[in-house]
Amino acid sequence: GGPGGGTAYGMAYGSSLSATPMHQILLLTSTIMTSSSVFAFLALSMLAQDVLSYSPHQKARATYGVDRRSAFRPFVAAAVAAAAASTCTPASSALAVGDEGNKPKEFTDVGTQAPAPDGESPFRTLDSGIKIKDFRPGSADLVAEKGTKVSLQLTGRLLNLNGVIFYDSKKNDDTGFGEGLPLTFVIGEGTAIPGLEQGVIGMKKGGIRRIIVPEALGYDTTKDRILEPVPFTADTQRALDSVIRNKRRDASLLFDVKLERLR
Repeated sequence: GGPGGGTAYGMAYGSSLSATPMHQILLLTSTIMTSSSVFAFLALSMLAQDVLSYSPHQKARATYGVDRRSAFRPFVAAAVAAAAASTCTPASSALAVGDEGNKPKEFTDVGTQAPAPDGESPFRTLDSGIKIKDFRPGSADLVAEKGTKVSLQLTGRLLNLNGVIFYDSKKNDDTGFGEGLPLTFVIGEGTAIPGLEQGVIGMKKGGIRRIIVPEALGYDTTKDRILEPVPFTADTQRALDSVIRNKRRDASLLFDVKLERLR
């Protein structure tokens, strides 16, 4: 598979030209067993033609003279080797672009570490450890606080699974018009996870905020019922469970929230 792979096949084939058919088979078979390159099979097919037509007369010609076919074969082998050298690339080149380069910066530091992208305002860390960042402040005078009933459009992501979405309120679409029913709860009543309840405090109507919830303020698997937001499908529920029910994983969460209504 490397740059020199084709050359090895050419040398193996070329060196087998003066050997017996059995020696040729053993030589090329050992070469193919160490690689899956197409050039090995091309060389073997060339050899097979020789083996099928091999006879004592050919052996005599190989010993005392050179026929036209024998004279042509080294050039074919050289062409195979040249093609291999020009088309094969090192295995490392396929990995030149790592997965990290395609992830949002919030996902490269698993857990509660979330550096702000270049040129953007940093996250603000609350006393509880929750990180928040406002993308739109909102315009209404009423501010979300304890006891406020809020309706949110939001997506929830699992930081430990490279940002896999486990909740999307737009998917809660009973009408079929693609609007999605918002998640509604009263701040402080305990129907939603503590990190989300605390993270929306201070938001105004129309505001958009990113919230990073540490594991301690996320889902509590020791309770009888799971708090909101609850995934809508079995697949997203399994993704969530694979993190929050595995003590070896950091169960930090990321929410993108838009506050639609509050009262």
